[in-house]
Amino acid sequence: MSAIELPGIAQFRLDGQSAIVTGGSKGLGLAIAAGFASAGANLLLVSRNGDEASQQAALIAEHYQVECLGVAADVTDAAAVERAVSLARQRWDKVDILVNSAGINIRGPIDELTPDQFDQVIRTNVHGTWTACRAVVPTMKQAKSGRIINLASTLGVVGLANRTPYASSKGAVVQMTRALGLELAPFGITCNAICPGPFLTEMNVPIADSEEAKKFIVGAVALDRWGRLEEIQGSAIYLASRASSFTTGSLLTVDGGWTAR
Repeated sequence: MSAIELPGIAQFRLDGQSAIVTGGSKGLGLAIAAGFASAGANLLLVSRNGDEASQQAALIAEHYQVECLGVAADVTDAAAVERAVSLARQRWDKVDILVNSAGINIRGPIDELTPDQFDQVIRTNVHGTWTACRAVVPTMKQAKSGRIINLASTLGVVGLANRTPYASSKGAVVQMTRALGLELAPFGITCNAICPGPFLTEMNVPIADSEEAKKFIVGAVALDRWGRLEEIQGSAIYLASRASSFTTGSLLTVDGGWTAR
């Protein structure tokens, strides 16, 4: 095959693909969903807030001329996640892509946090990710293909004070991604993680103007700014598409140069 016969940019199209995005009604999840829609994918947005998910789904469907549905489901509720996956299968007869973006962050010194707060973060970020992966694997195995994309974090690979629940949870997601990458490879399913740095999502708005945050952004991020939501889309589209067919168990860091220091 000559170079001009290679697929090139067409590899990044998602036409006819179906994707489930947890945490899809806001923040990075919503940005990723919009990116997938722009590449031609049909979508199911999963959120604890069903009305918000439905509203955002309607906007995406109208703008990008794809099918996009919103559904209420808490990722810590295995039965609710199974129902969401069943809805996608009924609608499109398959689930090609899963993005695990649902997550929470509770900050503070370890001696000021409660065990319940730690458990809450672990349950959403780790258990919820595992539950969603478990729910889609049977249909992906049947199809002998699939893309799983976990939203980990740079805090899954480096540390930061006063973040023990979140850093612990994202470190677990990193290792879950690697293990699943190996486990699912024989079935044609890839599993990768995006490790975002500091994006100005709703989760981070409360600390955006704090002295700690300003010092962190200027001192740690090479580009000296917060990430913009659209800057997560390219990495997600790559990992969801044919372009990443030889990539699994990997971490794609999108952090403005934070972990390069």
